[in-house]
Amino acid sequence: MFTGLCAFPLTPFTAGGIDEEGFSKLLARLTAARVDSLGILGSTGSYAYLTREQRQRVATLAKQHAGDIPMMVCVGAVSTDAVLHLAEDAQAAGADALLLPAVSYQTLTDDEVFGLFETVTRHASVPVCVYDNPGTTHFTFTDELHGRQRSLDGVRSVKIPGVPDTPAAAVDRVATLRHHLRPGVTIGISGDPFAGLGLNAGCEVWYSVCGGLFPETAKQITQAAASNDPVRVTALSDRLEPLWALFRKHGRSIRVMAAAAGVLGLTDIDCLPRPLLPLPADDIAEIAQVIAELDLK
Repeated sequence: MFTGLCAFPLTPFTAGGIDEEGFSKLLARLTAARVDSLGILGSTGSYAYLTREQRQRVATLAKQHAGDIPMMVCVGAVSTDAVLHLAEDAQAAGADALLLPAVSYQTLTDDEVFGLFETVTRHASVPVCVYDNPGTTHFTFTDELHGRQRSLDGVRSVKIPGVPDTPAAAVDRVATLRHHLRPGVTIGISGDPFAGLGLNAGCEVWYSVCGGLFPETAKQITQAAASNDPVRVTALSDRLEPLWALFRKHGRSIRVMAAAAGVLGLTDIDCLPRPLLPLPADDIAEIAQVIAELDLK
């Protein structure tokens, strides 16, 4: 479950709610490409904007398309009770794993976050991936907190937000984190511009936004990593610098991916949940040009 390419698709919207047809088209690209796993309702999947009922529907749709591809579903919410309800729904929909961020309104302490994971892993019947995403949750997992989670058998993977921007420093960061984790817990790189560095530094999985729309392109990178070919990993990742530049330009990759899905005709150009707005026409044209120039698939 927690190796290779975990692809995180958009949850597209129309004025009437979830765009189920568009979502099905996105999932069809991922299953046709045989990604290693699906990451449903992550940040790119707009989990924070959906009701409990909508999230259950999205998970159910995803499972209908997944076939034998494992599915991880995000269950992030502000209250522990809400998380437990979402975990029940995700498991009922057929989730093979749960993705759990430390979502908050009041600033959380390490003890509070540990208590959340202790509670969820005690109640869940499937493994949990720790979602460290300080850019959205405003909580950063310390290595000490990761070390405390060694006692939680249900924690099987850690999704980190990135690594330092030099190969040696990236290797040191992954090694240091691994020292705090229980043996067998995988480390997954996210923050797509760091994918090559993270995979070459020893991360076993890429939790990928890019892979959620361009799975064939992303799989080339994870397959090179699986073949122990760091030179090719670096070259393939560096080739995507124009895409990474778009992510940086627009602050969050979700806006770029939403525009790209529209350019490809898989969703409406305006497919984000409000209050998020689609990018202006000039930016969408630039995204279309990058897709064509890089031959993203």
